[in-house]
Parts: sequence; C-alpha cells; structure tokens
Amino acid sequence: MASIKDVARHANVSISTVSHVVNRTRFVSDKARTDVEAAIRALDYVPSAVARSLKSNTTKTLGMLIPNCSNPYFAEIVRSVEDHCFASGYTLILCNTDDAPRRQSVYLQVLAEKRVDGLIIISTGETSDLHDLLQGLTTPTVLLDREVTHVHCDLVETAHLQGGQMATEHLVALGHQRIACIGGPADLSPSAQRIQGWRNALAAAGLADDLLWHSDFTSQGGFNAMQAILQSAHRPSAVFVCNDLMGIGALSAAHEAGLRIPQDLSVIGFDDIELARFTSPPLTTIVQPKQRIGLLAVDMLLERIQGGRTDTKQMLLQPELVLRASTAPKDKI
Repeated sequence: MASIKDVARHANVSISTVSHVVNRTRFVSDKARTDVEAAIRALDYVPSAVARSLKSNTTKTLGMLIPNCSNPYFAEIVRSVEDHCFASGYTLILCNTDDAPRRQSVYLQVLAEKRVDGLIIISTGETSDLHDLLQGLTTPTVLLDREVTHVHCDLVETAHLQGGQMATEHLVALGHQRIACIGGPADLSPSAQRIQGWRNALAAAGLADDLLWHSDFTSQGGFNAMQAILQSAHRPSAVFVCNDLMGIGALSAAHEAGLRIPQDLSVIGFDDIELARFTSPPLTTIVQPKQRIGLLAVDMLLERIQGGRTDTKQMLLQPELVLRASTAPKDKI
C-alpha cells in the first residue's frame, strides 16, 4: 500500500505539500496540486483516517448504542440517524447491546477508545456502571427514548406518559370499561411512564387498573401476555399494549384463541412501526416521530461538536393517535 512519502516522491514535492492537498489546509499552487492528485491516482493512495484524526482531533464518526437490533422501532430510528450522519459527512458505528447491561458497558468503553466525536445512546436499563460511565464521559452524548436519572446529557424522547394516556382515553371513549395493559419491563422508564398514563386515564374515568401484565417488549412476550389475559377469570374488552412488537404477538395469540379483532377484543399499540400497518387487522397505535427523533439526535450532537454548545437540551416530542381497524366501540362487540 502506497504511503504519503511515496506520493511525495512520485510528484516530486514535499510530504507537507501532499498533506495540504489531501487535507485542504493551505494554499498549494495549481501545478503542485495537479502533480499530487495525479500521483495519488497512479499509486492508489488512500489517506490514513487515523493520521488525520490525530492531527485534527476529530474522526468524523459517531457511535450509537441500541438495546435490540431485531426491534423494528430501533431499526427505524437507526435509519434516520444514519441518513442524517451521512448527509452531514459523518459515519456511524452501531453497537447492539442485546438488552445486556454488561455488553452496554463494554461497548461504551470501546467507542470511547475509538475516539468517536459523539455518542447516541438508547440505554439498556439503568445500572451503576452506566451512571459511572456516562458521568465520566467527555464525549458529547445524546440519550434517546430512555431517560437515565441523575445524568446530565442531551435527551430526545416522546412524551410516553401522555401517549399511554392517549391510548387508554381512546379505548374509554369507545365505551370500554375493562381495559387491560401489557407493559414492558418495570425498570425501563418508557414502560413505567406508559403504564402510568394508562392508570391516569382509567382513574379519570373511574375505572379499575387491576389488569396489568408485564412483558419484555418482544412479540413472543406480547403473545405470552395475551394468552395469560385470555385465561384470566374476567376477560377485558380492550387491551393497551405498550409497544407494537408486543402488539403483533398479542394479535397472534388472540387469533389463535379464536377471537375476532376488534369484534371480540380491541387492541391498541405504541410506536407505529411500519409493520403495524400490515397486521391483520391493521393495528391502531400511538405514533412516535421516529424520523424526527433521529434527526434531532444528530443535530444536537453536531451543535456540540461543531458549535461548542455546552448547555444541556431536552426535547420532549408529542405522540399522536393513528386509527386503524384493531379498535371498535364496545357496543359493537
């Protein structure tokens, strides 16, 4: 592989002249630039990204941690982040923590060692290791979707509590009085907030909130939770499922039990992943603005990296209800 010395020798110029041509750091005569560019093409010279990063103290690279790459919600956010990174001249290193706190800690350390310019983190729960690592980071960092208490980082998330309340209010408005909830893990802030929204809406309507099942934000988890709900002594007439992936599993369990959706049971989800439009029937759900979440995360990092912003920003985005065919009025059931 050709080195910068080889290019300089071939073009009959100094190494510093080659460096200035490659990095555009100083004026170089047209003849010298032409000779250097010809030498680069002739030798197939590839400039060292490591060397450039050591000199400029920037790698033009961002790191991102997600909890589960098989969840379409995270995949859709990653797509938005990567598109905006590429358009801004940055590359993205993606790490899947697989919902494992230890793996999360290792990846954070690895990304810091690779000298990424910024970090986007969707956390895998809250642990003491995560708190210590985040508080010790000097790399600009944005948290997405999940808050981490007592850590002062930029944050972009949807108003989960309002979304849970909105979903439940929709079911109440349809005349449902026994409304179950399939929540995610109890120790994750989005799950806890969505469940609290469910409780708030039921309390406002004077309804009981005793029909709560916890699962793991997977389709299998939603399937298992719905099976448990359908085996309970008093079946609900509607179920709020705290993410669409569980909602897909819940719909499958209901179909397997011979129930018609929404004639026998109304189901509403949360996230509005692309697959939600293609379930049978299409899933009524709460929309998270995933593309905007990704755009804001990258923009907030670039504000710190390129503009030197030091104050902490928190962006709380409002959810929306999208009506499809999985919910119906209680008197039509």
